[in-house]
Amino acid sequence: MDITCEHAGDTLIARIHATRIDAAAAIRFKDRMREVLQAAAPRVVLDLSRVDFLDSSGLGAVVAVKKLAGPGRNLELAALTPTVQKVFRLTRMDQVFTIHPNAPAGVRHVG
Repeated sequence: MDITCEHAGDTLIARIHATRIDAAAAIRFKDRMREVLQAAAPRVVLDLSRVDFLDSSGLGAVVAVKKLAGPGRNLELAALTPTVQKVFRLTRMDQVFTIHPNAPAGVRHVG
């Protein structure tokens, strides 16, 4: 899965370049995010602005990434499309994650 990362201060911004995080993509998403989380940053923001569809497998993958991030690191979500936002609201995961209306602008590209 194509995910690019940028640093903005103490924040790592992971931009998801996929329109779907579903059963077919969930494992690739988790594997790539495991690599992304190797970067030392106390705060990680997932930019989901391009994701139009997220099923239960995708939601489970996002929750798994939050667990992978560990207790000392914040995993936040940004720029959810209306369909994805509805999934988080209906499952009450919007109470678990900090969700921002827009993704922060990055400062430097890290890969």
